Amino acid sequence: MVQRLTYRRRHSYASKSNTQRIVKTPGGKLVYQLAKKKTSHPTCPISGQRLNGLPAVRPSSLHRVNKSKKTVHRAYGGHLAAGVVKERIVRAFLVEEQKIVKKVLKLQAAKEAAQAKAAAAGSKKKKSKK
Repeated sequence: MVQRLTYRRRHSYASKSNTQRIVKTPGGKLVYQLAKKKTSHPTCPISGQRLNGLPAVRPSSLHRVNKSKKTVHRAYGGHLAAGVVKERIVRAFLVEEQKIVKKVLKLQAAKEAAQAKAAAAGSKKKKSKK
């Protein structure tokens, strides 16, 4: 007959936080042993991919990990994936370039309008002198 097992703690529901493992003791008895929750790797909130260089540990044990192991030496390191950061930098650069191009086109249009106005005024003066 199979040996019956009982929880060793006061938590009596089979939930994710109360997962148990069956272990055989040296005396040959089967007992429940509390299993820790599975860890998930930190992921990028934008792309959803795994963040490389960071350990997959439970939040409670993060305080025991060195700071150098919790971050990556990059802008937004340890929070965003490298590809996302690269994309943001390129997008910001292109937006600035676009602003400069708009400004230059506006200046050119204003200059052409001023030349056309001056040419029209010059032709009117010539007609009025005759």
